[in-house]
Amino acid sequence: MGDATHGGGEPDSRPSSGTWTDPAQGRSHLDEQLPRILEDAELHPSDSFRVLLAQLKLELEQLASRIEEMDRVIQKSARENEACQRLTEIPGVGPVTATALIAAVGNASAFGKERNLSAWMGIVPGEYSTGGKQKLLGISKRGNKYLRRLFVQGARSVLQQRHKQAPGLSSWLAQLLGRTHQNVVVVALANKLVRMAWAVLCKNERYRAPVFAVTT
Repeated sequence: MGDATHGGGEPDSRPSSGTWTDPAQGRSHLDEQLPRILEDAELHPSDSFRVLLAQLKLELEQLASRIEEMDRVIQKSARENEACQRLTEIPGVGPVTATALIAAVGNASAFGKERNLSAWMGIVPGEYSTGGKQKLLGISKRGNKYLRRLFVQGARSVLQQRHKQAPGLSSWLAQLLGRTHQNVVVVALANKLVRMAWAVLCKNERYRAPVFAVTT
C-alpha cells in the first residue's frame, strides 16, 4: 500500500471536531482514528459513507492479518535456512532482505565478483575526481528495484544507529558524513552491505566486521 497525500490546492474539508485523519501521519494513526470517525455523532456522515468506512476498516484489518501471516512465514523460512541466518548477521540485513536475496540470486556465484551483484541491483554509486579527491555521486536507477530498496532501507537504518555499530564502520560513516550528503552516504553504505552479502553467500562464510580505511 502506498502512502496517500492530501492533494495540494484542494479545499480543506477537515471536520471541526478534530477527528480528521491525515494519511501522511501513518497507518497506526489511521487504525486509531477510523473507529472514532465511525462512532463520532457530531460528524453526521451519510449511511452510505459510514458503510464505506466500515468496509475500509474491515479490509485494512484483513490486510494487516495477511501481512502478519506472511511475516511469520518469512521469519520461519529465515530461521530454517543457514545461509539466511548468516546474512542476517550483516548490519541492516533482516529476514525479509535475506530471504528475498537468496530467492533472487541463490548463492550469488553467477555474479563472479561482489561489484557485479551491486551493479545488478543498481547500487553502485557514481564517482568522479576533482582536485585529487574522489567524490561520491547518487544511486543508479537501473537494476533490481525491490532488492535495491531493501538494502537502501537497511543502510538508512544502520546510519541512524551508527553509534551502535562496530568501531570501524561507525568511524567510516562519520567520516563520510563529514564530507558528503547523508543520502549519498546511505547509497555508499548500501553498496558495502551488498558486497558483504555476496561474500557471505558466494564464499559460504560468516559475516565479519570489515576494517575500513580511514583517511585524514
